[in-house]
Amino acid sequence: MKEELKQELIKESINKLDNPWKNLTVKDVSKDLKMGENLTNQLLKRADFPSINIGKTKTITAIAYALWKLEKRMPECKEFNNHSKSISISNCWIR
Repeated sequence: MKEELKQELIKESINKLDNPWKNLTVKDVSKDLKMGENLTNQLLKRADFPSINIGKTKTITAIAYALWKLEKRMPECKEFNNHSKSISISNCWIR
């Protein structure tokens, strides 16, 4: 069940993106996560965060960012689904 939900979430998140190959900047990610740019810079330096360097600028593609957020939110989805009879993808959705 978890793998099916994960596949469905991946499909929906890719379909929601205007341009999945767009590079997001630190400012874009910090705005989405509602945290400061210094903390976001630290996040982009983490080994488990799929950022890339373009010159001195750290960026991440929109699709890689969406998939990273999905992986980080899967425990919430699992917990929600354990308490509910039906699966609601919207409660696990990537904003």
